[in-house]
Amino acid sequence: MSFLKSKTASPLSDADLVQQYQQTADLAVLATLYERYMDLVYGVCLKYLKDSEHAKDSVLALFEELIPKVQKHTIDNFRSWLYQVAKNHCLMQLRSDKRFIKVPADGLVMHKDETVHLNGELEQEANQRALQHCLAQLSAQQRQVVELFYLQGKSYKEIVPLMGIEVDTVRSYLQNGRRNLKICMDKKITIA
Repeated sequence: MSFLKSKTASPLSDADLVQQYQQTADLAVLATLYERYMDLVYGVCLKYLKDSEHAKDSVLALFEELIPKVQKHTIDNFRSWLYQVAKNHCLMQLRSDKRFIKVPADGLVMHKDETVHLNGELEQEANQRALQHCLAQLSAQQRQVVELFYLQGKSYKEIVPLMGIEVDTVRSYLQNGRRNLKICMDKKITIA
C-alpha cells in the first residue's frame, strides 16, 4: 500500500501516538500511526476479501472507521487491536455481500411488464369468479350480511334494522360467513 505512504516517519511509539491522538483528535497523528500498519491491514483485507481492489477500498474505509474508534477505546497494543478491527471489518463486508444474491441478467430471469401485468389481471379475474361462486354457496342470511358489511361498507348497527335481527346475530352470521368463504376459497385456490 505504498501508494498512500508518506516519506516521513515519526520517532514516537504507537502508544505515544495513540495517546496524542486521543488528546488532540489530530488526524495527521492518526494518519502517521495508521501508515505504519497499512501493509498489515491490506494483507488482512486481501486474505479475507480475496480481491485487491476491494481490499484497497477497505484499507481506506478502515482509516475512516478508526477516527472515532481510537478516540473511545483503550488500546494497549495498537498493532494487535488494528488487526482485529481490520478482520472484523472484512467479515462484516463478507456478511453484507452474502445478503445480496447475484443473479445473472439473462433473458431467463427477466419478465416484460406487460406479461406480469396480464398475469396479475388474469389471477384477479379468477379470484373474483371464485369469490362469486363461494358467496353463492353461503346461506342467504350469511351472504346478505357479508355483502352488506364488506361490499357495501355497512356497520353492525346499520345492518340490524335492514335485516331485522340482533347485533349478536349479525356478528354470528358475519363470522360464520367469513369462515365458510375462507374454506371455499382455499378449496378453489388449491384446485386451480
